[in-house]
Amino acid sequence: MAAMAAAAAEEEEYEAVLCVKPAVHVYRVPPRASNRGYRAAEWQLDQPAWSGRLRITAKGKIAFIKLEDKTSGELFAQAPVEQFPGIAVESVTDSSRYFVIRIEDGNGRRAFIGVGFVDRGDAFDFNVALQDHFKWVRQQSELAKQAENPDQGPKLDLGFKEGQTIKLNIANMKKKEGATGNTRPRPAGLGGLSLLPPPPGGKSSAPVCPSGERPSSVSVPTQLPGTPITDSLLAWPQPAAAPSAAAADVWGDFAKASGSASNPTQANAGWVQF
Repeated sequence: MAAMAAAAAEEEEYEAVLCVKPAVHVYRVPPRASNRGYRAAEWQLDQPAWSGRLRITAKGKIAFIKLEDKTSGELFAQAPVEQFPGIAVESVTDSSRYFVIRIEDGNGRRAFIGVGFVDRGDAFDFNVALQDHFKWVRQQSELAKQAENPDQGPKLDLGFKEGQTIKLNIANMKKKEGATGNTRPRPAGLGGLSLLPPPPGGKSSAPVCPSGERPSSVSVPTQLPGTPITDSLLAWPQPAAAPSAAAADVWGDFAKASGSASNPTQANAGWVQF
């Protein structure tokens, strides 16, 4: 049952196209005599064995390098790649436009052939497409491992460490509370009108008339609509007491002085008058 489920899963996987290059050449590669790398200068580059287009596809975790005819799309050879870099795709030592790939025919037979691109940019795209695919494969395998064992992953610890403290600035909050607590309601006067509070000290602000003078007229305070006139509204400071007779006779001292000066004989009784 497990094998049937795996086969069904493989059938459900779709084949994605990673890269397409319209011009590619195939060369016969001589057997490698030593462990040194391949050299494209030994392939007779002016006489390619086949020319066509190259297409890289991916189905699941495996990438496929397919060599196809330019016009008909017929498959010439195919190289499955399960790991990159690896033995399935190798670079040459003397150029960046040539590679050695291992092709398979599906019957177990394998061969190594040389592949060369006309443009250096096509060779770069070929290399990057394989790198991106297997980078994605590694990420998927890591995510699968984390899903199977979630406890093994790093945990985020948001608790306080030993001796760790935090500091809160609540100065602005105190100022706002003090500002709202000091507000006092304004006292309401008669008739629903608001009156100003009395001045500090309790002293009356009524004008004081000088001594000996009496105001010519007493103005009646303005009566607000709906406010009855009371004795407190008509109160006015009383005038001072009437001046005495001596104080009223302001010419007395002057008359005495003039009277004493009018009799010179009394003042100079011991002198002989000529």
